[in-house]
Amino acid sequence: MTTCECCEIPAPAPGPEPHVPAGGRGATAAAFARHMLGHREGRLAAAGAALLAVGHVAGAVLSAADGGGPAAGARLTEAMTLAALAVAGLPVAASGLRALAAGRVTINLLMSIAAVGAVAIGEAFEGASVMLLFAVAEALEAFAVHRARDSVRGLVDLAPPTAVRLRDGREDSVPVSDLAVGDTVVVTPGARVPMDGTVLHGASSVDQAPITGESVPVPKAVGDEVFAGSINGGGALTVRVTHRAEDNTLSRLIRLVAEAQSVRAPTQRAVDRFAAWYTPLVVATAVLVAAGPPLVLGAPFWTAPDGTQGWLYRALQLLVIACPCALVIGAPVTVLSALTGAARHGVLIKGGAFLEAMGTVGAVAFDKTGTLTEGRPVVTSIRTTACADGDTCVIDAATPPGGPACDACDDVLALAAALERRSGHPLAAAVVAAADARGVAARYAAADDLKVIHGRGIAGRVDGRLATLGSHALFDAEHPHDAALCAQARDEEAAGRSVMLVCDGDAVRGYLTLADRVRDDSRAVVAGLDGLGLTTVMLTGDHDAVARRVGAAVGVDDVRAGLLPDEKLTAVRQIEAELGPVAMVGDGINDAPALAAATVGIAMGGAGSAQAVETADVVLMADNIARLPYTVRLARLARRIIVQNVAFSLATKLVFVALALAGAASLWLAILADMGVSLLVIANGMRPLRLRDEAGATPAA
Repeated sequence: MTTCECCEIPAPAPGPEPHVPAGGRGATAAAFARHMLGHREGRLAAAGAALLAVGHVAGAVLSAADGGGPAAGARLTEAMTLAALAVAGLPVAASGLRALAAGRVTINLLMSIAAVGAVAIGEAFEGASVMLLFAVAEALEAFAVHRARDSVRGLVDLAPPTAVRLRDGREDSVPVSDLAVGDTVVVTPGARVPMDGTVLHGASSVDQAPITGESVPVPKAVGDEVFAGSINGGGALTVRVTHRAEDNTLSRLIRLVAEAQSVRAPTQRAVDRFAAWYTPLVVATAVLVAAGPPLVLGAPFWTAPDGTQGWLYRALQLLVIACPCALVIGAPVTVLSALTGAARHGVLIKGGAFLEAMGTVGAVAFDKTGTLTEGRPVVTSIRTTACADGDTCVIDAATPPGGPACDACDDVLALAAALERRSGHPLAAAVVAAADARGVAARYAAADDLKVIHGRGIAGRVDGRLATLGSHALFDAEHPHDAALCAQARDEEAAGRSVMLVCDGDAVRGYLTLADRVRDDSRAVVAGLDGLGLTTVMLTGDHDAVARRVGAAVGVDDVRAGLLPDEKLTAVRQIEAELGPVAMVGDGINDAPALAAATVGIAMGGAGSAQAVETADVVLMADNIARLPYTVRLARLARRIIVQNVAFSLATKLVFVALALAGAASLWLAILADMGVSLLVIANGMRPLRLRDEAGATPAA
């Protein structure tokens, strides 16, 4: 088993760690016993404890036996105690001496000196007990760290070991590692998706919580992406593999979370630097405590027959009490717990440094398109010459047939869809999607004799009549229309919406408005950030009218429009100068300069974008920003806990050092205090794992 350089706490050895099962106290105790006995140091500590116990029992029996006597019993007990100390202390002393040879003074060396000193002053039993308790404390701390890592290690189990491959009409069960890009696999209802891929056949709802943290299953149909480790719902899916096992989303997530654990927070680095000179200082102080009062004041060096503690004994207590174990372990356990908790909620934070930085931000800057909005236009309303004065039919993809839109509006939408059906333009896709949703797409056949009016519209024959769909500028120039309709169209454009007028023959029938729809959860997210005291700013290259409309819809504090990529970077720096550390949220590609300039860059949609994962400091694995308030709360909690752990560790050490110098402590009390503080610090550091997402997400199991 390897050990962490800073504090000699056992770290994960190469290869798989024993899985720590969930359960009650009995299950936890059994898991700890298996963990301890699974390592050489733990087995030696257990053997030492057995020798110590057997020595005391055998000594008592020998003392009471005929021909034995108290002296023989005491000699046997002392011999067994020294043997217990040697067995349990061998790996500790060896580690301490190796570190000393490398020029480092470690906790293991402090404990070894304390144990040998206890034997020298005739307290062999206390020395052996100190060594055994120290070994148990080390094992408990390592066990706690492994429990924190267990949630991440559990991700490995999400992907099934085998998959049902479909080839030449035959279904065969094969190892996932044998699948190649382009293979076809069958995912039955209730089964886990074995590989990243695209749905070829079938429809189902897929639980993506282990990957993206989404609280409800996501509908999947032909052409949609599915991710390895997600759970299929009630429908069978045929999926074409798009990534190799080592390159899929789940593998990237596991790898990046593991790498993130090595990127230490600034506070953690500061504590480690402090411990590097603190431990040698403790040794020097202990030497002064042991020798100073006897040499200068004539105080007793050895413990007096009446039990008055000598200064050597007090110095040994100081060595044990001043052990920086709790001080050093508090930050890494907290960071590990926070990174793991975030991963379970579909948020990848790429290291403790970014976690701590996230907890300091005073402002959040958002890209607009694809971040606060869905990033694709939709039909939002229809106005026709047949509508009553002042009426406009509100329509979107959620409006069912027979809903608010009138029949005249439905007919205009059907006519526009007939013209756009064979076009690949994003606005065309929005029109056709709206017609499909309204159930009017089949009212007219696709237009013939299509003619694209470059940059302005499209014309063609629908049911033998010439029809035109185009911009307001085109209709102003070529298709005279009612002044009232014209004024209404201009008002829509001034509000930041795209307007497309429809002409059937010579008659202008009306217009459609299209806009990039605001995400359903954007306003709640912005409100959640406002509740945390953060300033929210939207940065966009879009027109001011569009930006103002979206900004008002989501409730951001400030809107800055018409920005080129380099101007977004400048804006981020200005916000940072005005408000302090700033987080920038974007797609990880188009907003790369601004993401890089921000204190923390946050990319969306990491589950489907390798570029987003590589670009940003924090990645929201689902394609939404719902996890943002949770991420800020998590980062702030982690920073508070780290400060609490450091302060508590130092304060308790000062108290017990004072008790030791006053002669009111013992080696027993010293080691129990050190072990107790370490366990309290670890328990506090595990709190981020239990932080709930107020948005209602269900963390991955």
